[in-house]
Amino acid sequence: MAKVDKEEADVGNFGFLALGWQALMLPLFFLVDYNIDNFAEIQSSSIYNLYVGVALMMFVGFGYLMTFLKGYGLGAVGFTMFITCAGVQWALLIENMMKQGFNVKVEMMDFLNANTAVAAVLISFGGLIGKISPTQCLVVTFLELIFYCLNKVFFLEGFLEIADCGGTIIIHVFGAYFGLSACYALGPALETKLKEPSYVSDIFSLIGTTFLWLFWPSFVAGLVPAGVNGHAYALINTVLALLGSTVVTFGLAPLLNGNRRLQPDAIQNATLAGGVAIGATANFNLGPGKAVLIGSIGGLISCAGFCKPLIPGEYDTCGINNLHGMPGIFGGLVSAVIPLLLEETSNAKAQEMVLGQPAKQLMGLAGTLLISIVTGALTGLILKQVGSPVAAFNDESFWECEEVLQEGEEGCASGGE
Repeated sequence: MAKVDKEEADVGNFGFLALGWQALMLPLFFLVDYNIDNFAEIQSSSIYNLYVGVALMMFVGFGYLMTFLKGYGLGAVGFTMFITCAGVQWALLIENMMKQGFNVKVEMMDFLNANTAVAAVLISFGGLIGKISPTQCLVVTFLELIFYCLNKVFFLEGFLEIADCGGTIIIHVFGAYFGLSACYALGPALETKLKEPSYVSDIFSLIGTTFLWLFWPSFVAGLVPAGVNGHAYALINTVLALLGSTVVTFGLAPLLNGNRRLQPDAIQNATLAGGVAIGATANFNLGPGKAVLIGSIGGLISCAGFCKPLIPGEYDTCGINNLHGMPGIFGGLVSAVIPLLLEETSNAKAQEMVLGQPAKQLMGLAGTLLISIVTGALTGLILKQVGSPVAAFNDESFWECEEVLQEGEEGCASGGE
């Protein structure tokens, strides 16, 4: 592999922009105070453990899941770390300012919430990974979190008051179709010779899968107050859904693969689809059967997508439509049906809310699809103006790789080949 001319990279510009963004956020944090009313409750609860679980999903889960590209391991983990650290600060500020004005008070739950917001950006990054520069990563994070928070705060929660404790619509549908729309507006990569996995990169990606699988219940149940039945339901239902999607994926993948072998990208991703599909209804008393069924169907949809993709890989590097998009739409539709199956209540007002919920869920799903596609396309056009790297899917574009080169390898991409 020819050595990439480092002068083509925009790392210098990125450095100034990253420092400038941090300088912009710093004075805003002086307007923020601690919400000390809940300090005692926080210290006696498991919220920090839930936060750690979600943070591990961001740093290790998403980061290593996207190391499947043989020449982009440093970029996958490194840029995931940058997006998370910059994005959590930005989401913490803008979402709370949308809700509280400039008199913002934060607690540990807000940090957990900000991490879930960053998940939407990392989902979108899965479609763009390898095709965008560090500066473009910064632009995506900055813009997407503004659009994400506007959609969540004012439309989904403020206007519709949808039920979506695990972010099926709020996070997964938005992140997937924002990213896909941005990919189409940006266009395919100019160079694709490194857009393939290696044996070693697939193993590293499975590490990310394992972390995401283990901590997904924290992601779904984290924002449901501990001590209420909904929190326990969310934990149990998510585990059951993940069990169902995992077994279905392992069973279906070799049947859909022409050579009757397990397909790594399906195992790396579709096993997690149960967590996506169950998110909007996880805190309901579904019963174990419905939880496993939802997870199993989510796994089936996702696995079929990876084995027979609807969207070409040139526009969807990591298969975000298959893991987050289609299972997210399925989960959103499930959330419109589940309220109709709930037991009748003697409280007339509560019953009226339950019967009105399906329409709200469907409006939320349709509206989020529209908003994410429009804002994603706008962001993609801006990314196109910023400029993409010529050598795509290549760590050498932006990372020092001389030590590997000195060892006689063909650049950072060689891995285990």
